Amino acid sequence: MLDVCLLGTAGMMPLPNRWLTSLMLRYNGSSLLVDCGEGTQIAVREAGQSFKPIDILCVTHFHADHISGLPGLLLTMGNAGRTEPLTIVGPRGLERIVSALRMIAPELPFDVCCAELEEPDVFLEINGYHIHAFRVRHNVVCYGYAVEIRRGGRFDVERAKAQNVPMKIWSRLQKGETIAHEGVTYTPDMVLGPARRGLKVVYCTDSRPADAIAEAAKEADLFICEGMYAEKEKLAKAKQYKHMTFYEAAELAARAQVKELWLTHFSPSLVRAEDYMPAVRRIFERSYLGRDAKCAELVFQEE
Repeated sequence: MLDVCLLGTAGMMPLPNRWLTSLMLRYNGSSLLVDCGEGTQIAVREAGQSFKPIDILCVTHFHADHISGLPGLLLTMGNAGRTEPLTIVGPRGLERIVSALRMIAPELPFDVCCAELEEPDVFLEINGYHIHAFRVRHNVVCYGYAVEIRRGGRFDVERAKAQNVPMKIWSRLQKGETIAHEGVTYTPDMVLGPARRGLKVVYCTDSRPADAIAEAAKEADLFICEGMYAEKEKLAKAKQYKHMTFYEAAELAARAQVKELWLTHFSPSLVRAEDYMPAVRRIFERSYLGRDAKCAELVFQEE
């Protein structure tokens, strides 16, 4: 099971009813945060979430509306007695940016580990999250993130018995361990069937449409994508500032064959966003308007 909570949906500046962009994923007692704009701490509280389990922060890029909430978040985590390290992932220059922001949060009781992204595609595994960072098309270096929870095959008792696998190590093999026992090496594939479908959430902002986004989002359970502009006459502005319209996001969702699209990162000038959704749904039916504290519980499919 993977819990998803869209904490903030505003772009450029916070508004009375919308905090700046941030997303929280929760799996197996660990939380992953994508972006940390101004107001993220309030958004976390309003959504009924906790700071303590946040082990990973994935930063899309270094514009202020995506990272300016970091110093306060670090201080709050430190004041809560956190001692476990925090891993921050982001574009090249991340360590320099984080060090600069920590000038106002210098004393922390936990380590901050920075993982800088150098290539267009980077794959990481942290705390059970399989993270694909993929470069997108903004006016600064920017990454989207595909986060997967993978699921192994079912335990096959008959297969284990046929290969004389000792019963005492079955549970460890089922957890993915490779075990040397009495001179024989046993591997998980000796007792497990084929891998089953896992869960996949993809988050993308800020960017123009790109092949890399459609490829990374392919068959995702949930695609959360920026829709800076909904007014069709603002397409030229979207192109100028390297953002997307609602309709371009829907076209990407259709192309990637995702299960569901949530739109986010709206322009402060956008009012009555829901009025534009019928046209969006003609492109991709399962399109929904993001809102602060919008949550979903994604569950594994039984096969």
